[in-house]
This record gives sequence, C-alpha cells and structure tokens, in this order.
Amino acid sequence: MLKTPPSFVPLLTAPDLAEHPAPLNFVFRGDELLVRQDAAELPAAFEPVPDAFLPVGVLEGRYARATWLAREAVAPEGFEFRKLRSLFGVMDEGLVAVAGRAYQIAEWARTHRFCGACATPTERVAGERCARCPACGMVAYPRISPAMMVLIKKGEAVLLARHLHHPAQFFTALAGFVEAGESIEETVHREVYEEVGLRVRDVAYFGSQPWPFPHSLMLAFTAEYESGEIRVDENEIAEAGWFGPGDVMPKYPPRGFSIAGELIHAHLPRG
Repeated sequence: MLKTPPSFVPLLTAPDLAEHPAPLNFVFRGDELLVRQDAAELPAAFEPVPDAFLPVGVLEGRYARATWLAREAVAPEGFEFRKLRSLFGVMDEGLVAVAGRAYQIAEWARTHRFCGACATPTERVAGERCARCPACGMVAYPRISPAMMVLIKKGEAVLLARHLHHPAQFFTALAGFVEAGESIEETVHREVYEEVGLRVRDVAYFGSQPWPFPHSLMLAFTAEYESGEIRVDENEIAEAGWFGPGDVMPKYPPRGFSIAGELIHAHLPRG
C-alpha cells in the first residue's frame, strides 16, 4: 500500500538551500506532475517566480518542495505533465507518496491565495501550514476530506461492486465521503444502505491511506452482513454481488498502491 517512507521528515519552513543544493522539485499543473519524458524523473532544476516553492519535507536527505503552474503552462523540452495515477508502478513508491503530499500542499496554496470571506490576498503564517487574511483574520489550513471504504462479509463471501464513475472498471469495496456532523461509523451504515440497500453490523477498522485525488483520507473497514437484499443505487453502482469460495472473482484493485487492493486481498474467500 502506498505509504510515506519512514525516512521522510515533514517541514513547515524551507531549509538553507546551501545545505540542500539538489532539492526534489514537485511542479504541478493542476493534478499533473512535471517529469522527464524518458524516465519519469523530477526536474533537477526549475525556477518559477521567486518564493513560489513551498516546503514539503526531507526525503532520504533531500529537500522536497512543491509549486504549481497555470493550467495553460507548457512543459519544457524533454519533459511532460503526467497524472499522479499514471506514475503508480513507474516512479519509486516512496517518491509517489511524497508527490501526493506535495500535490495537496500545492493545491491548498493555489486555492487559498485570496480570503474566502472578503477576497483579500492571504498571507502565509510562519511555522504553520496556514494561510491568514490580514484584513478579517480568517485562516485556512490544507483541506482533508475523510472518506470510508467498507468490505461487507456474509459468511465466507464478500460483497464487491463496480462503481459507475470509477475510472478503472474494477469491482471493489463500497466507499463514500463523510458528511458534516457524521461519525465515520455512521457514514459506513448510511453509505451501505444507500448504495446497496443492506444493513450491517460489527464494523471493524482495517487501515487508512492518504489519497491525494485531490485531498482525501481513506479509512477502510470490514463489516458483517445483517439483513436485506442487494438493491443498487443506479446513480452510483453499476452492479454488485456476493463472491464466495468457488466463485470466479471479478477484476479487483491489485495490491500495492491502493488500500482497496489490500483490504480485498486480506479477506478473499478461501477454498
């Protein structure tokens, strides 16, 4: 599963560049990262407008920093902009994980240049990941949107669904975002009932993963089937079904980068 390497140390303030002469430059255009065309490597040098880089951290002794460019920006010769998803399995896993963090920081900076209350240009607060309005005092921190994923078990079988709007046509666990005023457990019960019409019990935590598309934190669970017949929400789910021992498993997310693959693999029907 895609995780930030243990060697990574977050930074809120840029270090002395004399001590870090070869920084890792994460340069984004929207949700696309600038990389070399021939090797999917970061640019060794990149000079946007002064002070445009934001500190991300130190990865294996190298300073990692992020910036963003306008949507119409053109990649320098020999480089291209690539979606983060397309770098899974191509770029080093630890580097992709830090790229996800860098993207969320750059996107926060891009979308909080002005106060959302009075439109005054914001200022960055020293020593914090915070944008503050000098006129009205409103503050804005990087947004994190919690979401849940749940694999429902019924005896030896598991429920897998194919989502209408998922870019890959995998069968996977159910998922949904937490609504305002809702606990994560309430989200599990609500989303399960809304998407497939089932009631569940014994919700148990499995693990979590930051998911920078664009700024989510995925919390994965298992749950036991309690009652109901599958009734799919046709606005969200293309099809759903139980898969148990002896059944041919549909195509589901692979292990490695996604917590969905880890969750399903850990509970595959045996036999």
